[in-house]
This record gives sequence, structure tokens and C-alpha cells, in this order.
Amino acid sequence: MRRTAIVYDFDNTLAKGNLQEKSFIPDIGMEREAFWKAVGDETKSHDADGILLYMYYMLEKAKAQNISVTRELLKQHGTYADLFPGLENGKWFSRINQFGKKNGLKIEHYIISSGIDEMILGCPIHKYFKHVFASKFIYNENGEAVWPGVGINYTTKTQYLYRINKGIINHWDGKSINDFVAYDKRSIPFNHMIFIGDGYTDIPAMKMLNSKGGYSVAVYNLEESQSDNLETIHNLLSDERANFVAPADYRENTTLDIIVKGILGRIAKL
Repeated sequence: MRRTAIVYDFDNTLAKGNLQEKSFIPDIGMEREAFWKAVGDETKSHDADGILLYMYYMLEKAKAQNISVTRELLKQHGTYADLFPGLENGKWFSRINQFGKKNGLKIEHYIISSGIDEMILGCPIHKYFKHVFASKFIYNENGEAVWPGVGINYTTKTQYLYRINKGIINHWDGKSINDFVAYDKRSIPFNHMIFIGDGYTDIPAMKMLNSKGGYSVAVYNLEESQSDNLETIHNLLSDERANFVAPADYRENTTLDIIVKGILGRIAKL
């Protein structure tokens, strides 16, 4: 069977909102709006990368509350992820894997996210992913997070599509990602990939994958469909960043389910 990858963003794609907002931000004594405003202000003030800055800010605010940020603590916060319909108990993954198998495809699921790796690993659905590429911390000898180790932002997401393409399942190997590999020798061709994301943060990955013959699907939270979210989705379509749009509803026979199965049917005919 031919290997095929479905690659997901996490926040606002698989789960509603950002994982930090469910319990971590309240635990450090802040409101969601105040936290992200402060991150935005500090990012501009220091002319810094927004992902690294929010990770740093998490640690600083936790320290001020005498909270020790460990892998175990972050994983615990990840258990509170508010998943979109159809993802509970791995129903989506089992159904899509079975559909792929019937069509001669071996489906592998990946995450490429600016969110926190350790939180995602605490989420109930993490076991369904071949690998999670996400921002992560460095820990000291006491197991406490001390500094951002990896920060995945908008444009660096494209690097991880290449890592999946070439079978390089780590963050650190810069040599192999830049070595030439003949297209027919690569682990998963780009035209055997589907990227599912929620908006502007995923534009570089969507655009790059589209240019390589892959597919992109923009999803949105139906509960927020009257907000600026729909305008974002409209722009993704009109600017040819996304091939398809659907509500983030992973149940059987929904628009998203039909779109993904239709794409897999196309891939099976290649």
C-alpha cells in the first residue's frame, strides 16, 4: 500500500481555541485576552518571534506564581483539550484509515503546530499520530522547563512538510533535510499529502503543498462562523491558498469527511 499523510494543525483545527487557554492561563492568574495582548505587546517591543515570546511568557508568569512547569504538568493541561466533534475515541482516525486501506493507501497522521508539544502529547488523541511536530521546551536536571527549545511559526511549518516527505522524523537534523533525494526515493510524495489547518498561520504550508501537487483544506469553528473567521476562510479560497473549506466537524458524512475521502480517492488513482 502507498503511504499517504494527513497533516494537521492543532489549535482551532482539532481543538477549539489554544490549548493554553483551557487551564494553563487561568492557573497563572491571567485572562485569555490579557495574556495574548501582553504577548503581542512584548513581541513588538523586543522585535521578537511571537511563538518564542509566548513560550517565554508562559514560563515567566508561571514562575511569578511559584508554579514549576514540567512535562507532566503540561501534559496534564493537555488533557483538557476541547476537541471538535468526531475526534472523540479516535473515531475519525479509524474510519479514515479503513477508507484508505480499502483504496490501497496506508494513511499516516501527523501534527505540525505552533502549540506546545508536551500539551498535545497529553491530549487523548495523541496516540493516533505517527509523529507530532510542535513547539517544545528545554528542561533542566530537575525536569523543569527553562527555555524554548523549538518554536514552530508560520513559515517554518513548511520545513516539516519536507521532513515528512523525506522521512526525517526529528527537529534537529539539518543536513538530511537539505540533502538532495530523488523524488521517487522519498518516503511520502507531496501529492500524497493533505494539510488541514484553520487560517492565516497555515498559509505558507497550504500554499507550498498546493504548489507541489498536494491538497489543503481550511476548517472553521461553526460556532464562530459569524465572526472574522469566515472572512479569513473566504480569503483563503479566493487567494488560492486552500483547495477546500469545511466546518471542523470530523463526524461521518460531514462536509469534511466527504472532502477528505474524495481527495484520498484522487490520490488512490495516481
